[in-house]
Amino acid sequence: MGQSKYEPLPPSDPRLPPGQRVQRGWPALHYGPVPRFKPPSWDLQVFGATASAEKHSWDFAGFNALPRTTVVADLHCVTKFSVLGNTWTGVSAAAVLDLVPPAPGVTHVMVWAEYGYSANLRLADFADPRTLLATHRNGEALTAEHGFPVRLVVPQLYAWKGPKWVRAVEYMRADRRGFWEERGYHNLADPWSEQRYSYQEDPGDGPLR
Repeated sequence: MGQSKYEPLPPSDPRLPPGQRVQRGWPALHYGPVPRFKPPSWDLQVFGATASAEKHSWDFAGFNALPRTTVVADLHCVTKFSVLGNTWTGVSAAAVLDLVPPAPGVTHVMVWAEYGYSANLRLADFADPRTLLATHRNGEALTAEHGFPVRLVVPQLYAWKGPKWVRAVEYMRADRRGFWEERGYHNLADPWSEQRYSYQEDPGDGPLR
């Protein structure tokens, strides 16, 4: 018999949310094809309810010139595997908020990725110091399958809230469900509360369907 792809940990290990198990390696899970990266046309936009009422964007060189930060954090997939102790490097979401401030009344963001994929986040989760527009993991550039050139990492939420191939951040004054949230996933996605599916939502956890 082959070896298990999971590593057993004591049930009380503080790194694992309920129902999760440690994964060997890093599976590449995503919806749809892997996009081709085209540096001349790539940009990262911030739009919506910005303080200036204007859209801001960085081309590939401009984004890579932004200050870098490193976060050591785990990744928890809703399919019940966890990849622990990752060293992520990239641009902090808090830095984006400083560079392009949201207007008063902004409560949420929608993070947009290639092919129209989207994930909604409360502004507080996006502004968390652990949230990162990551370009590297464990000292190596992300592969295309894992989101190169930029993926969002939101360690405190299930990994579907961190899209690969990020292209834009929309500031919003009201919540809207993203791609997976419209298809039955929980609007908030806290792994420590096992917020996996929309039928588990309490009143106020998300916008009306």
